[in-house]
Amino acid sequence: MLTQESLKQIGLVAKESNVPIKTIRYYEELGLLKASGRTEGGYRLFTSDVFTRLNFIKRAQKLGLSLSEIKEFLDVHDGGHLPCDRVKIKLNEKIVEIEQQIEQLQILKQELKGLLSGEPTFHLNSETIICPIIEQH
Repeated sequence: MLTQESLKQIGLVAKESNVPIKTIRYYEELGLLKASGRTEGGYRLFTSDVFTRLNFIKRAQKLGLSLSEIKEFLDVHDGGHLPCDRVKIKLNEKIVEIEQQIEQLQILKQELKGLLSGEPTFHLNSETIICPIIEQH
């Protein structure tokens, strides 16, 4: 049985987790967190597992996972199962996305180097050219 003493008010959760109150409310609205009740004054109360969930959410975000993907994992966990298989699939998808982004950035890098290595002809009096380095083809 949860006692009022074992529950933490949202302000204390925010302070101890270093996550803003607004963010905690938003996570609750999305279903990532569940308040265990409210004080007489209307403040949300959370059990200590809120810190585990907040740590999981923050770590997953740093790995590039969206809040909807994180919610999917938490829903599986809340259903009594480990979401590791789903996590592996998503992380492999992230690797593919990152590889594609790296490829696109390498192409952009080469294009930029090409622009800088060229010898553009500057027409100082031309009103139709802003910067020949960018506008050359």
